[in-house]
Amino acid sequence: MGLPRLRPLPGILLAVTVLAELGAVGLSWGLEPAYDTLLYALSAPLTVGTGALILSRHPRHAVGWLLCVLGLAQALTQDLPQGWGLRAAAEGWAVGPAAEWLALSSWLPQAPVLVAILLLFPTGHLPDRRWSYVVWLSVAGGVIGGTGFALDPDTGQYFVGGRNPYAVPGLPTETLFWVGLTLIAVAMVAALVAAVNRFRRSSGVERQQMKWFALASGFLVVALPLSAALWSLTRLVHPLPAIALTVWPVAIGVAILGYRLYDVDLVISRAFTGAVLTVVLALVYVGSTLVIGEIAGGGSPWATAVSTLLAAAAFKVLHQRVQRRVDSRFRPERHAALSRVGEFLEALRGEQVEPEQVVEVLRSALGDPTLELRFVLQPDEPLVDERGRPVPDALDGARELFAVERGGITLGQVVWFPRTEEQRALLPSVVAAAGLAIEMARLRVELRRRLEEVEASRARLAAVADQERHRLERDLHDGAQQRLVSIGLALRHAQHQIGSDSGEASRTLDGAVAEVAVTIDELRELAHGLRPTALQAGLGPALRELVSRVPVAVEVAATPDRYPPDIEAAAYFVACEGLANAVKHAGAEWIALDVARHDSRLVVSVADDGMGGADADAGSGLLGLSDRVAAYGGTLHIDSVRGRGTRITAELPCVS
Repeated sequence: MGLPRLRPLPGILLAVTVLAELGAVGLSWGLEPAYDTLLYALSAPLTVGTGALILSRHPRHAVGWLLCVLGLAQALTQDLPQGWGLRAAAEGWAVGPAAEWLALSSWLPQAPVLVAILLLFPTGHLPDRRWSYVVWLSVAGGVIGGTGFALDPDTGQYFVGGRNPYAVPGLPTETLFWVGLTLIAVAMVAALVAAVNRFRRSSGVERQQMKWFALASGFLVVALPLSAALWSLTRLVHPLPAIALTVWPVAIGVAILGYRLYDVDLVISRAFTGAVLTVVLALVYVGSTLVIGEIAGGGSPWATAVSTLLAAAAFKVLHQRVQRRVDSRFRPERHAALSRVGEFLEALRGEQVEPEQVVEVLRSALGDPTLELRFVLQPDEPLVDERGRPVPDALDGARELFAVERGGITLGQVVWFPRTEEQRALLPSVVAAAGLAIEMARLRVELRRRLEEVEASRARLAAVADQERHRLERDLHDGAQQRLVSIGLALRHAQHQIGSDSGEASRTLDGAVAEVAVTIDELRELAHGLRPTALQAGLGPALRELVSRVPVAVEVAATPDRYPPDIEAAAYFVACEGLANAVKHAGAEWIALDVARHDSRLVVSVADDGMGGADADAGSGLLGLSDRVAAYGGTLHIDSVRGRGTRITAELPCVS
């Protein structure tokens, strides 16, 4: 998503503000502290920029226009004239005192804009028409107080030359200033009351907007009086108004535009925790320094060292406790959810619960009884639930999906239905807290699935072995055994015929020889599933002898190395099954058989140009072949696209 498109007038106001601040920085650079110059130069463009962004989405929003006016007024009537006045005093330029007077006199008349923003936020409309009197009260205060401050001879202390060029000694300027300031203060308090009432009546999105506003306004309310009270005592407070007046419009923009709206609870919690810890640690440090200083003597380095250690120890002990207390007050829903997860993890460490129960914990913590936790076992496998059962990928329109990751690895997905934005913002924290339990549950589900697959493979191997044994018994009984009996009877009959009819005996012997040949073929067929004697010379010769009986052109590339007997037998049967499938089922005209060693694995590959479409899960001989390979700790891969041939690749461990 690109940057928002600013509307013409707000864009022009922003450009004018930026140019004015660049001029102010150039004029005052080197005459004031750099941080002071840059902070005030940043404040006005951010204020106008925030207003312009608000107006780009809400063209008639009064708060957006007021922010533009506030920032532009700061740039044109305060910062730029202040820079000119400082440079004029240093370089002897003209109109220097007048510029200083404008810069120093324009701050109080801007107060009505702040009051109006307090009343109009976040909708851009007053809570009630009667509140317009508060705005006019602040305008009156700004005019009266501003006039008194601008004409007061005592304000000369703020001028470089030490004199207010427009002072009117005969006027009650101080009285006017305090009357105007009182009116503004009353209007400000009334506006704050209106904001509090609006917050109490608000809910949902508007309530989160008011939280952002309260956070920034609280900082503004503390920073401005503090800086005013200490302004003449220390320069450390001089940047405070610029910081406060920068944070305030930015928070307003975040709230109105809705960007990361629900992070406000986290910001408030962290800010309050930081403030509490700062106060506590400062008290610990100062108190311990005073006590140890009394014992060890003033200026002792031990006082500083021990106080620092005590403060660090206090931070370590207090941080989590203070954070939990603050969360329980400011973020009760999040605190309750994370506490529920924490209790479950403690029970899990004590082996009182099973990891799979994390699903029920997530449902309870997030308030969604329909929540599902789906695990990713392998990238190419379907997702499964906590019981290892495959689940569909499809989602209904009401539920949402959240990926669960830990250590850069995707563990699964949470499928749920968030009823509020607070719940949606809470989910990542709860899932992160329960990450260990989710990972344990996934590993247990995967282990059970693998054990079930091993058991199923063993059962299939046992069934295949049993079927093969019965087939051998049946074939020997019905085939070779019967033929041998028949051959024996024929030979006995030929024995009786030799003396009486030699011609008939010769025909009988010919028939017996033919039966012997058939019997030999049957026995060879029966021996097909047994370890071939050709493997005694090595895998390569055995495969070449096997290929010689295939009625299709076969390209063979076989390693001459020797391997453990069981691995050679497994590789041989992979080749047999691959060749049989290519000839009998695929209708191949060309086959490639490749056997090679790669590191510690023997790789057997059978590729053909047949019809393709082979599927090991369809109950074919490939399933038994997969089980046979798995029984030796290997893996079988089948790449078969209909119309584009088939490639069967078996990888067998062959460490010697």
